[in-house]
Amino acid sequence: MQHMRILHICPAARLEAPIAPESLQYLGHRIDRCDPDELPDHASESAEIDVVIADACLDLSLAPRIAELLTEARITAPVIVVLGEGGLATASARWNVADLILTTAGPAEVEARLRVARDRHAASSSASSGGGFPGAAHAGTGRLGAASGAGGWGPVRTGRGPIGTARGSGLGPSSHLGEGGPWNADGEPMIVVTGALRIDETAFTAELGGRSLDLTYREFALLKFFAMHPERVFTRDEILLTVWGDDYFGGTRTVDVHVRRLRAKLGKDLENAIHTVRNVGYRFSADSVTDTDSEDVTA
Repeated sequence: MQHMRILHICPAARLEAPIAPESLQYLGHRIDRCDPDELPDHASESAEIDVVIADACLDLSLAPRIAELLTEARITAPVIVVLGEGGLATASARWNVADLILTTAGPAEVEARLRVARDRHAASSSASSGGGFPGAAHAGTGRLGAASGAGGWGPVRTGRGPIGTARGSGLGPSSHLGEGGPWNADGEPMIVVTGALRIDETAFTAELGGRSLDLTYREFALLKFFAMHPERVFTRDEILLTVWGDDYFGGTRTVDVHVRRLRAKLGKDLENAIHTVRNVGYRFSADSVTDTDSEDVTA
């Protein structure tokens, strides 16, 4: 593993507190901590800084202004903002950052996001006219899923409905989910549209027929997973591994609990789109919103 130099920014009151995310300290990278007022002191070291991590867990005001503070300090490294789960509700593409990460993220996730942010920034800096690494035109500014010009990113469309585009074909990089992006650090589309459902990871919002859905972070991730793979049957173990991650220590019952909550929040318009496949798991079908019994689908 190639070690990086990380500039960790947090309010002065948190400089003596444990680093966030906590798993960052186990990765062996060089970490320099400072408060926002000390940023100009690091300007001369800008070329050596691989990634900037901004801890906005207790002071959310740091997130929307971190890009401006770095510009004033002439520090050009990509920025990853650390948030608590509650802070995700405020996330915005206008923050002009490369990525977001939760305080609870495990070492593997933190390392992957650091590597992707660094490599995208390096590829963008070396590209002469937006070629090279996918998304290079945006990676240089670190804009999270922002659109730019006439050739900007469009939503990834899957399933049937008013949009009138092709259905996604399944898992893996060979699946055709749409043209362009944007794509997150896991190689997934950040905007998914299926029928009247629109899921936007750039703003962490989900809308159904124009109605905003009040979802927790995990419910949001679960709904996006289902929408990306319509008509595919997944076992509870597969869902748990993909949505919760391999470092989650809990039973598959948590999948059932979240599906039940998600159905309730989708309401009568889409609650029956999540089918229970008996003795197997779940299947999502946005076309079947009029079904009356989602619990009796046989494998």
